[in-house]
Order: sequence, then structure tokens, then C-alpha cells
Amino acid sequence: MNIYKLSYKSVMNRRTTAMLTVFTVAISVLLLLAVERVRVQAKQSFANTISNTDLIVGARSGQINLLLYSVFRIGNPTNNIDWKSYQQVLKDPSVRWSIPISLGDSHRGFRVIGTNQDFFKYYQYGRKQALTFSTGKAFEGLYDTVIGAQVAKELGYTLGSEIVIAHGISDKKFNRHKNSPFIVTGILAPTGTPVDKSVHVSLFAIEAIHAGGAHSVNTDHKALQKQLQPKQITAFMLGLKSRVQSFSLQRKINTYRAEPLSAIMPGIALHELWGIMSIAEQALQGVSLFVLVAAMLAMLGNLLSSLQERRREMAILRAMGARPRHVFALLVSEASLLTCLGIILGISLLYLF
Repeated sequence: MNIYKLSYKSVMNRRTTAMLTVFTVAISVLLLLAVERVRVQAKQSFANTISNTDLIVGARSGQINLLLYSVFRIGNPTNNIDWKSYQQVLKDPSVRWSIPISLGDSHRGFRVIGTNQDFFKYYQYGRKQALTFSTGKAFEGLYDTVIGAQVAKELGYTLGSEIVIAHGISDKKFNRHKNSPFIVTGILAPTGTPVDKSVHVSLFAIEAIHAGGAHSVNTDHKALQKQLQPKQITAFMLGLKSRVQSFSLQRKINTYRAEPLSAIMPGIALHELWGIMSIAEQALQGVSLFVLVAAMLAMLGNLLSSLQERRREMAILRAMGARPRHVFALLVSEASLLTCLGIILGISLLYLF
């Protein structure tokens, strides 16, 4: 007696019930695997947002808050940093490079980042991957701008497009800097980080638009730098000559007397941030696991309820010489077949979606 062939014919004889059972298992497996995949990808996305940066410095606040607004563009800083303090930190012999950041403006829901060309040279993400341009180049003129891949995609911008940025996070007509339109000179390649959702301009441009925007783009570059020297910035990133020096410089910055500053290590702050989010992660895992258990119990209930209807079938099998272990093997093989089909369908739907 071929149990597997008999199981297949038995399932096909009850194809409607079998299909419902398979779909129930498939949806449960899909939910379980999808939650796990989202969890892993979210964790990788957090970890890959910034790389090869030793310290992030901002006004005195918690390290998660500093990480959120400087890297993830979420929230607002407690205060700004005096430009003189920034210059003083750069004089430390352990500093190899720095990236200043000025926040506070936006464009149609996307944050505007005031920085310099060192951002495109030294900022790294993932496994020490540098930023690259899908088209164009870094800003050079006063009113040049470089936009992220998602900004270009959602707003349909190309090289030469003209944009107007607004003061503050909300982009309203009354707070737009209409007298100082920017020209897109570069579009960054996709990174899967908040850089894709950012509009990048120079620090001098930030000073110019808040001073009224009455500066000629033809002004001599050195004269322009002197005239539009920033007074304050929001935060800055540091790369050191040796990572061993991170703790000593961090201590110096945290005890800086001229103004209250905080220096954080991105890796430690990311780990703490993910620890806070792990509660939601565990809740999602628990829900998906319970859904899977519920599906298995539903399948078991269907099998048990069908036993009443299959008494005649089992009696015929017994009359034909089937032993109890054969009947048991038939039921188990049917359940296994339905479960395997459900798992295969669930995995297929996951990759399809």
C-alpha cells in the first residue's frame, strides 16, 4: 500500500478544505518570515547609516537625541554650537577630518543640510562605502545644491532644476526664501540612508539666505567666505587619526568649558537606540509566532473534525487489510503534505512581495 499516493488522492478528494488549510499556513509563515526579515533589515539599516566616523559632536544632550537629529534627521537640537568652539576642537592634533552640519531648513518635507564639500569626501555608510554621484557634481557656487536620490525621484528633479527652501521644518509660502532659489548641480546615488532624503547646500548659502539672500553668485570666493563666515552650526562629525584617541578626545569635548558640548560614539549610540526599539521587535515576533501556532491548531482542528466524516473510509481501509499504523501514517502524511505546501507557498509569496 502506497501511503503517499493514497494521501495525495485523499487530499485531492477534499481539495477545498485542503486549499483553505494551505493558505492559512502560508499566510502564517509569510507573516513570521516577513517580520523577521524586516527586523534584520531594519537593524542592518540602522547599523549601516553611518560608518567610519569616530565621534559626533553637538550641544549638550542625550546621545540618542544627538544621534537622531545629526544622522537620522529626526527631531531638533537643544542648541547650536558656536563656530569658534568648532574651530577650537579642530585644532586638536588627533583630528584627521571633520564634517560640519547645519540644520533648520527644509524643502517640501525634506530636510536641508548645510555642510561643506568634506561631506561628500569623508561621509561613509554601510561597510565604509563613500558617497557617489549618479549624475552631476558637488556644489561649488553659492546657490548650488546636491540632492539625495529619493528627493530627485519623488519630486522629479534633474540637473538644473530650481528649488526654493523654507525656514523651519514646515514648508509654507510665508517662510520660503523666494529671493534665493537654488540650482541642482548633483544627484547622489541611492544609499538606503537618510542621505537619500536630504537636500545639501553649503554653509555659506545657509548664512546668505538668512541674511536676506542679497549676495551675488559672482562674488570672489575668498571674500565670500569671509563675509559669510558661519556664526553657529548644529553639529559636526569627526574622523580621528587613531581610534584609540576617541576616548581622550571625547572626554576633552565633554568637559569643554567655553560651552556645554556632547561627543558621542555612533556605534555605542546605535546599539543603545536599537536596545530601546527591541521591545517593539519582540512584540512583533511574538504576534507572528502566535499567528503561526494558531494556524497549526486550526489545521489540527480540521483534521480532527474530519475524522468523524472519514469513519467509513477508515473502516474500508481496515477491511482491506490496513493496520492502525497505516491509518495513522495516512493522517500524518496528509498533515505533512498540507504543511509543506503551506510553507512553500508562504516563502514564495514573501519573495514575490
